[in-house]
Amino acid sequence: QVQLVESGGGLVQAGGSLRLSCAASGRTFSSYAMGWFRQAPGKEREFVAAISWSGSYTYYADSVKGRFTISADNAKNTVYLQMNKLKPEDTAVYYCAAGLLLVPRRSLQPNYWGQGTQVTVSS
Repeated sequence: QVQLVESGGGLVQAGGSLRLSCAASGRTFSSYAMGWFRQAPGKEREFVAAISWSGSYTYYADSVKGRFTISADNAKNTVYLQMNKLKPEDTAVYYCAAGLLLVPRRSLQPNYWGQGTQVTVSS
């Protein structure tokens, strides 16, 4: 059982930055890869980024490559998503997730979810 608690969402102007945090607790947290998904109104939830807890592997959706950076602080059991050069199309509820890396797909199979945090980017 893994519990995920997110913070850091909010309202930002286009071109600005936000840093999302996800604090994890529960059984063998280090056994899971971590990542972020997002869901905009009327759209399906989509993969954003993932990281192995070793930090050796990071995957990004094409739409955020070069703008978003995922990182982890293992001592604090916390994963971060640094979002720079934000665009209105980044507006969504962002969900932290824990699960398995899907190496061929460069994605994440989620087994646990955070509560979600709203990110709104104004034009």
